[in-house]
Amino acid sequence: MRMSDVPEWWFWELNLSKHVLHRMIDRGFSETDLRTMLEDATGLAPNHEPSRWVVTTTHNHVPWEVIVEPVGQYRILMVVTAYEVD
Repeated sequence: MRMSDVPEWWFWELNLSKHVLHRMIDRGFSETDLRTMLEDATGLAPNHEPSRWVVTTTHNHVPWEVIVEPVGQYRILMVVTAYEVD
């Protein structure tokens, strides 16, 4: 994904939801892994939930999706969840 194609909020401070913190344990990835997945993103599309976005990426050479929600009032990018794509 080219940096010229991403919205302004892509560069906001990253914040992790309680949900994704629990999923990190269940799904075997760390905050560092998550940040790397976002850096290596290959796509960005609107999610079915309003104001959320789906980031397509990989982790350990396997397709993953990361759901993010920009929170404009605080200028943070909230990571809602992340999961391997079957």
